[in-house]
Amino acid sequence: MKAPLHVYQNRLENIEDIIDELLQLTEEGTIIIVEGKRDVRALNKLGIDGHFEMATHHSLSNFCENIVNTGKNIVILTDWDRRGNILMSDLTKHFQSFGTNPDVRIRERLRSIVQKEIKDVESLPTYVLKLRHITGSSTFLD
Repeated sequence: MKAPLHVYQNRLENIEDIIDELLQLTEEGTIIIVEGKRDVRALNKLGIDGHFEMATHHSLSNFCENIVNTGKNIVILTDWDRRGNILMSDLTKHFQSFGTNPDVRIRERLRSIVQKEIKDVESLPTYVLKLRHITGSSTFLD
């Protein structure tokens, strides 16, 4: 452990709060935009099973227009590496051109919590398990 135990406990609590928020949003029908299938699998491992859309296999303009036309709320949850940052920025601009502001708060909160320890959505389940192991939390992933 590089940091005091309470630092890991706070990180775990904050990530679990974000997971709860994502669960609630998906129950309300919010569309979560990720980069690929591994991100969807990672979120499924965390118990989040909702409407996911992968932004990496389409023309962004058509992709965004189709999602806006659903009338549902949108959360962008791309990785927080260079490529993910660029994609998030491009998606946000496209959505705004259609008069919609996607939610990027969750992504930014995750990025600030995990800092440099992980850089992508795909690594979240392993990171959560690591935090639960360090803190002695009894909650386990499937």
